[in-house]
Amino acid sequence: MIKTRFILIHILLWISVWFFFVYFFSYNNDNTRYILWFSSLLLPLTIGVTYFMVYFLIPNYLLKEKYWKFGLYSFYLLVFTSYEIVLLLYGCLYFLLNFDINSMPPMSKNFTFVLVLVFLVVGLVSFVNLLNRNFKTISLNKELENKVLATNLQLKEQELHYLKMQIQPHFLFNTLNTIYGFALKQSKQTPELILRLSNLLDYILYQVSKPRVSLKEEVLHIGEYIELEKIRFQDTLNVVFASDEIDEDVQIAPMLLIPFVENAFKHGTLEKGFLRIEMNVSVKENHLRFFLRNSFLDDEEIPEKTGIGLENIRKRLELHYKNNHELSIVKSDKWFTVNLSISNLN
Repeated sequence: MIKTRFILIHILLWISVWFFFVYFFSYNNDNTRYILWFSSLLLPLTIGVTYFMVYFLIPNYLLKEKYWKFGLYSFYLLVFTSYEIVLLLYGCLYFLLNFDINSMPPMSKNFTFVLVLVFLVVGLVSFVNLLNRNFKTISLNKELENKVLATNLQLKEQELHYLKMQIQPHFLFNTLNTIYGFALKQSKQTPELILRLSNLLDYILYQVSKPRVSLKEEVLHIGEYIELEKIRFQDTLNVVFASDEIDEDVQIAPMLLIPFVENAFKHGTLEKGFLRIEMNVSVKENHLRFFLRNSFLDDEEIPEKTGIGLENIRKRLELHYKNNHELSIVKSDKWFTVNLSISNLN
């Protein structure tokens, strides 16, 4: 289909050029027989020169930036074309007019005019061909760019999936350890622990696969997790958790804040018999501010490579909020402090 279309376009092009020649050489002359023969004989020469320029010189020399050779061979082509036009002029004059130069159409007498006319066609066709090549190159580059972007997006999605999968077993492992300890003691609070874990698992298993979840729901499950830890720490826990009233439409990447909270409980240290944790979540004009700090002895080290680690959280923030987040983690004055700011949440 494409080949047939290509052939038809070229046939129409050269028919149009032939009519152009006839019209041009008919100026101030009515010798129709000579004009038709001269135009018909000039057309194959024009076709040959054009195709040689378009399909040989341009792709092999001009587009490959071999400008010196392109100029040299173009000059050879000009000389060859000039020679053929001279032969054509004398041949038509001899066979069609019996050397009666006075009856020769005035526009065909001038060798320069004929040469310019031929190379005008060659130049126009070459220009259109170059434009077409440029358009195809741009389209191909755009297609390749889209493929690269699609591949990068797929890789990022796979990386996000991998990071999320790290969260689930880590969270579940820590909580089950807690329940196991209470079960060994045959504590009456074990059923409550299992119930709260069930609520958290429902959120983790069914919400973590989504690209975005309600921030309000994330905050509610932070509260669930805190209540779970209160049972474990009993009277050795001092938690202050404050949150703004959050609109249902505000969304965030799932399980983005809870790992910070979990780290606070896991790596926080008792000071004067208490693990102290302070948290605040606020949203103003689609801008999230999350503050968390827990008591922490300066000589303690957080094992970055255990569990999901803070590196996991940083990677997820980079993938979800590459250019619109700030994360600050500071250890000082017996406090481990996290400040997270995300603008343009939605």
